[in-house]
Amino acid sequence: MPVKTIAMFEWKKMRMTPVNEPVLIIEPGRTEKNYWADLWRYRELFIILAWRDISVRYKQTVIGVVWAILRPFLTMIVFTVIFGRIAKLPSDGGAPYALLVFSAMLPWHLFSNAMSEASNSLINNEKLISKVYFPRMIIPIATIVTAFIDFGISFLILIGLMLFYQFSPGWHIFLLPVFILLALLASLGPGLWITAINVKYRDFRYVIPFIVQFGLYVSPVGFSSNVISNDWRLLYSINPMVGVIDGFRWCILGGESLLYWPGFVISLIIILLFLWLGITHFRKMEKTFADII
Repeated sequence: MPVKTIAMFEWKKMRMTPVNEPVLIIEPGRTEKNYWADLWRYRELFIILAWRDISVRYKQTVIGVVWAILRPFLTMIVFTVIFGRIAKLPSDGGAPYALLVFSAMLPWHLFSNAMSEASNSLINNEKLISKVYFPRMIIPIATIVTAFIDFGISFLILIGLMLFYQFSPGWHIFLLPVFILLALLASLGPGLWITAINVKYRDFRYVIPFIVQFGLYVSPVGFSSNVISNDWRLLYSINPMVGVIDGFRWCILGGESLLYWPGFVISLIIILLFLWLGITHFRKMEKTFADII
């Protein structure tokens, strides 16, 4: 077809296009900017997926709510007996040992639940991924909401323990949302990285429970991080949950538990590094999800 004829055809086509019809404009070099904007445009899908996960877990069930209470409570009792009674490890200041343990159980279960849910999120939504376009990162982020609901239920136990021991927190408690956010970010980075790998290597999901179990014992959950020697404490803070757990204890126990600021800075850097690595790896593999899954 001659060039003049093609131009005339395109001009007539433009004249026939309704004025109010939306036009999709594809611009080179704008992929990343459009992707992050799509996360906001698809916010309703995020709410729907989050509400679906919450409904599946708690609708017409009792075990879901009871389990969110019993698991951290029973773990607190075991750790209190082993580390507080048998090993006789010291608490922070005059704080009851049960409060010391439970103030660490809260962020740890928030972290472990959020990472576990995010790590299996793409596999659990394979039919949705293969049929429609949306930013795939919405799926693992939406699963974190369920872990946050579990955290809220477990927080009621903390209030009960404070009433039982007649322990009142100080002004530090108002900074607790900051450390809740850090716990979620600490879980999101590894969660994005693992869920992307799970799409290609399905058997990798069996490694997740081992990672969670191993992390529980290398984190200062059953004991105070103050028992770590000063020569090793900065190196110990490479574990990102050390800074988060110490921050929770500082907010809940107040002056009874001092925050080790150099270690907190190290943990914060590691959290941001893992988050960047997780997002980068997820975005790199996201284009192949629909084909592989």
